[in-house]
Amino acid sequence: MSKSQIKNVSVIGLGYIGLPTAAMFASRKVKVIGVDISQYAVDTINQGKIHIVEPELDMIVHAAVTEGYLRASTTPEAADAFLIAVPTPFKENFEPDLSYVQAAAESIAPVLKKGDIVILESTSPVGSTEQMVEWLAAARADLKFPIAGATDIDVFIAYCPERVLPGQVVRELVANDRIIGGLTAECSRRAKEVYRVFVQGELLETNARTAEMCKLTENASRDVSIAFANELSLICDKLDINVWELIKLANHHPRVNILQPGAGVGGHCIAVDPWFIVNKTPEQAKLIRAAREVNDGKPKWVIDKVITAVEQQIKLGKKKSDIKIACFGLAFKPDIDDLRESPSLDITLGLLREFPGQVVAVEPNVQSSPTMLEFAGGKLVDLDAGLNADILVMLVEHAEFKQQKPMIKPNQTLVDAKGIWI
Repeated sequence: MSKSQIKNVSVIGLGYIGLPTAAMFASRKVKVIGVDISQYAVDTINQGKIHIVEPELDMIVHAAVTEGYLRASTTPEAADAFLIAVPTPFKENFEPDLSYVQAAAESIAPVLKKGDIVILESTSPVGSTEQMVEWLAAARADLKFPIAGATDIDVFIAYCPERVLPGQVVRELVANDRIIGGLTAECSRRAKEVYRVFVQGELLETNARTAEMCKLTENASRDVSIAFANELSLICDKLDINVWELIKLANHHPRVNILQPGAGVGGHCIAVDPWFIVNKTPEQAKLIRAAREVNDGKPKWVIDKVITAVEQQIKLGKKKSDIKIACFGLAFKPDIDDLRESPSLDITLGLLREFPGQVVAVEPNVQSSPTMLEFAGGKLVDLDAGLNADILVMLVEHAEFKQQKPMIKPNQTLVDAKGIWI
């Protein structure tokens, strides 16, 4: 199949990766059917609007829908290529949950035909692409899939992970290099032709298992680097050293580049993917496990700092129930609305359990209070209201927070996990 023969693409899962990917194909005049189980997402997209926050995406989606190149549905339809971009969370004990991938595979199985290409984009444990093929083959015994010993293939299968930065997805989907891991060399070649429709970066061929591990490796590497910075912040707190100054000075070394500590690590990638490696190889992944434990433990450390601040306020004569706490930032990283695996949200909810009715949140990228926050008794307030609290908890360095450093009043206490108001 040449690029010109790819007339229809189906993207399964219209979230933070699936919708931008669908929009990129549609912007190149390829007919795209986006599939999602959320009727709200489907209806929003079909109105030419978006249900997530991502710069530039709203204009691209509006144009694609208006021109008739993008349409959303809750039911899969026939296409030349299928891209699966559904969640891959983990269950108890950090066991990967591939139920969404299985559901997606079984949903497209009835509409598959000879010559189709199926590409898994969801971040997945090693071996997931092969598992997906087993589900597809079980549903469509009349088609030949790339399984061991197969020579004549009807449906081509590959794994191609996304590697984009939230807030810059539109640009990076086009510009970044991609890893193409086919189950056979021909599968890789067919998948490359699909991505060449809009990707300007290099398309690097490998096998599916290596591609799966590459995605996990990239995020585990970041996790280890962040864990070093977070552990430094714990050490410096014990030794009465300003960690921000320390890192700034250390980074003047020509071969040192320490990252900045924070409230933890969030998002669907870095906070999750390393556990996929640990789950598969628990005896070997000792450093990766330790990094996860350091980063997962940072939110509790922040909560403990706030509890100490409350105790200090009580010693100054304030009644515990009258002390107001404001958490600045709920998203897992700056300038986005994504709350998935967010340590900042976890910290806020944890503080609400400790101090019911006394905690508010400031999150400029979210228009209405998240259900979890309201259920716990918290609410969103604007920046000015938040700055009037007794204890200010800086969690995410959103642009709005960095623009003006507030004057901390003598009767206020600052707990700054990002070092931008210190």
